[in-house]
Amino acid sequence: MPARTPFAYHRSLAPLMWVLAGLIVVEGAVVHLLIALWSPAAALALSVLSVLALAWLVMLIRSFRTMPVEIGADGLLWRCGTLRAVTVPLAGIAGLRAEWDGALVKDRATLNLALIAWPNIVIDLAEPLMLGRRRIERLAHKLDDREAFVAALSPYVGASLVAKNRFPLSGAML
Repeated sequence: MPARTPFAYHRSLAPLMWVLAGLIVVEGAVVHLLIALWSPAAALALSVLSVLALAWLVMLIRSFRTMPVEIGADGLLWRCGTLRAVTVPLAGIAGLRAEWDGALVKDRATLNLALIAWPNIVIDLAEPLMLGRRRIERLAHKLDDREAFVAALSPYVGASLVAKNRFPLSGAML
């Protein structure tokens, strides 16, 4: 087993993010044309901001492929491209949830790196993490191969996954 095992999420997140990029292009063109009727300088300024936002979004989407979630002996590296990365010691993982609802995903204590997709994995932490002033008790993401992630995580925290009974080892998941 390599020192760190990567788990991709770009196939799950990138398509929705590309739709968002397309909407930025359409919105930018419409706003440019409407504002240009009122003030060409304002239209140019807004167009520059739209192009910059689009460039940032494209770089973020491209970083999904090169910056996967990783599991290693030193911990879990939970990230979403260049946007956010959190390292959690493996001993700090309490278990995986079998079910979750919208309230749990939207809760401030959940770090949801699935962005605009619905997460297919939620991890409960044994001890909360602090991200600035935010207290994180759960991690959520939309991984491309959820089952492989669970299988790779099991040797490190298998006892807590089974003991907490948060993940049905034989049941179907999202």
